[in-house]
Amino acid sequence: MGILRTRMEHDLVVRGRSEHTRRAYVRVVADLARYYRRSPDQLTESDVQQYVRYLIEERKLAWASCRQAAGALRFFYEVTLGRQRSEFSIPLPKGARRLPRILSREEVKRLLDAVQNLKHRVLLMATYAAGLRVSEVVRVRVTDIDSQRMLIRVEQGKGKKDRYTLLSARLLVELRRYYRVYRPTEWLFTDRRRPTPMDPCSASRIYQAAKKRAGIHKVGGIHMLRHAFATHLLESGTDVVTIQRLLGHARVETTAHYLHVTQQALAARVSPLDELPLDPVAPA
Repeated sequence: MGILRTRMEHDLVVRGRSEHTRRAYVRVVADLARYYRRSPDQLTESDVQQYVRYLIEERKLAWASCRQAAGALRFFYEVTLGRQRSEFSIPLPKGARRLPRILSREEVKRLLDAVQNLKHRVLLMATYAAGLRVSEVVRVRVTDIDSQRMLIRVEQGKGKKDRYTLLSARLLVELRRYYRVYRPTEWLFTDRRRPTPMDPCSASRIYQAAKKRAGIHKVGGIHMLRHAFATHLLESGTDVVTIQRLLGHARVETTAHYLHVTQQALAARVSPLDELPLDPVAPA
């Protein structure tokens, strides 16, 4: 892919795609070339569509992975090669949209209580308390903690957007205790061996170990703490638009997805039957 790879990487950079997205997209196109053993610019529309079908039916990739692959191929053919969508169509696979599994407040408590290492506990507390993505929590700087306004600054989150989110009073107490012990200089949570941010995979392993010790069997990774943050705020009465800003969602529709998983919101609804002024009927 030599020259084509360079062109695609350039196109991704100038359009502001994240490093993670750039690596993933280039990998998809490289896999396509290996599958056909031909340069991808020599493939037909039918070839590419057949490859997407192969990912779905034979490799049985998850819906999100297939969508990402199709998005990468669209980018390559439409942006890098300049093909018109009307002439070279790559449909995005549609699949069932699953509701996220949500940790209850009691489960979050059990999970945090199961962590004895102070650094690990504060990491998970910060993830839940502020609704952070794993890529965001590992890159929090000491200077991002604003104890005067009780906010945490998230720099260049998903979509390369800065935002502010909540700084919990309880988390602040734990952060000050953590600071006295570990004395972080730039990054709040650093690698064990180097003064660089903790690797997201390490944070994920910390979560999985805590979940196992807590006896929690719900399937899912550390992102479940972000889901719990949003859902628990909704159940406490926080409006969707505020939660959208805290989470850094570009569209309020994404945040509104959590309305489907809030138990209290469902329980509080009144059936329309209960609002009808029906006359009583005498027994037969």
